[in-house]
Amino acid sequence: MINIALIAHDGKKPEMVSFVIKSKKFLKDAKIFATGTTGGHIEKEGFNVIKLLSGPKGGDAQIAAKIAEGEINVVIFFRDPLDKHPHEPDVQMLLRLCDVHNIPLATNPKSAHYILLGISTVLENQ
Repeated sequence: MINIALIAHDGKKPEMVSFVIKSKKFLKDAKIFATGTTGGHIEKEGFNVIKLLSGPKGGDAQIAAKIAEGEINVVIFFRDPLDKHPHEPDVQMLLRLCDVHNIPLATNPKSAHYILLGISTVLENQ
């Protein structure tokens, strides 16, 4: 089972919802972790979600800790590059830990699609 973290800044939550709906075939077999508000939106679409705190209240840091502990295999984080975020240091820490621990990271729907496609291909060929 793949453990996947799904995070979206406020301006990107509709894109995340659209992405999870389009990726339902893959995500139905994944263990989904999400920051609070994003997780609530995803739950409304019928997915089981382990919801953490909202990003500004420490959810990004909680996911970063799970990455460091080896509990997350993939991070999909739809960031809004055109808006300021008071918790930007937490965001940078999460991105850094993805690099440190060699965790695939997608920051937009197209890269997320290709990561899931790649994982699906590997799993089919096992």
